[in-house]
Amino acid sequence: MRRRDFITLLGGVAATPSILWPLPLSAQQPSKIHRIFWVSTESQPDPFIDGFREGMLERGYIEGKNVVLELRYAPGNPDALRAVISELTRGNVDLVVSSGPAIRAMKGATDVPVLFAISGDPVQLGLAKSLARPEGNFTGSTFLSLDLAGKRIELLKDILPQLRTLAVLSNTDHPGEQSEWGATQQAARTLGINPTYVPFLGPRELDGALATVRDARADAMVVFPEGVTIVNRTKVAQFAIANGLPSMFGWSEYCDAGGLLSYGANQRATYFRLATYADRLLRGEKPAALPIEQPTKFELVLNSKTAKALGLKIPPSILLRVDRVIE
Repeated sequence: MRRRDFITLLGGVAATPSILWPLPLSAQQPSKIHRIFWVSTESQPDPFIDGFREGMLERGYIEGKNVVLELRYAPGNPDALRAVISELTRGNVDLVVSSGPAIRAMKGATDVPVLFAISGDPVQLGLAKSLARPEGNFTGSTFLSLDLAGKRIELLKDILPQLRTLAVLSNTDHPGEQSEWGATQQAARTLGINPTYVPFLGPRELDGALATVRDARADAMVVFPEGVTIVNRTKVAQFAIANGLPSMFGWSEYCDAGGLLSYGANQRATYFRLATYADRLLRGEKPAALPIEQPTKFELVLNSKTAKALGLKIPPSILLRVDRVIE
């Protein structure tokens, strides 16, 4: 080979180092694999996990490649929940995502950033100093909206013009519950409805509360959305059908289980959105500086099978407003 040809060949190689020469050691190392704990008091499978997974995938997180999502379930089992939390103190966890009752157990138990989506008031629960500046290791989203409480009563009244007595099923172990009850009372009485308050404390008192609802002989029932009733949504929804009670809930998952109506934020969309915060936290931002969000879009869902079972004719004014009908 002539010297000129050799120099030309060498120049061509230098122009395409990524093909012909080994990459630098730092460039060959795989990207960090983030470890996320998903802690749930739901039964498996968790109805909210898919929305979060979709959101993470859209932001470039692929399970098994650059993120590991470890699912931990402790439905109605305090010992199992404590065991999960103990893992946080021992393991290499980058982020926790949770909701409802599991959040309380984590308060003060870990310094790991915790993302939540809860129906109650995170400030009252002690998770944050304020919605604008949490100032701790917790942030996320809250579904609490007192305006929605009144709107749910109005929708029930539109379907049931003769509605006079309304049973209000409420878990008192729910931060913000008294504010929600107050807003419900005001809306009901403005519409000439007598609200019958049926409180219960935690899952052990739910059956007794349902018996109280049955004995109240109400015209309809509204159920405040929160952890205990969402876990037991099928039981509550089927109870309402069995007792001929039109029922109103806060989230569409209740309607999927047989509830008549729901009006509130779309949970799947909220958890999809939560992935945005997960991405920011994994990139190094601090939860203390990420404001707790509140959904701005709400959906009205109708279970037409339940309406037929109850012998209800849904007014056209409601049908025109429904975002989803469950056939």
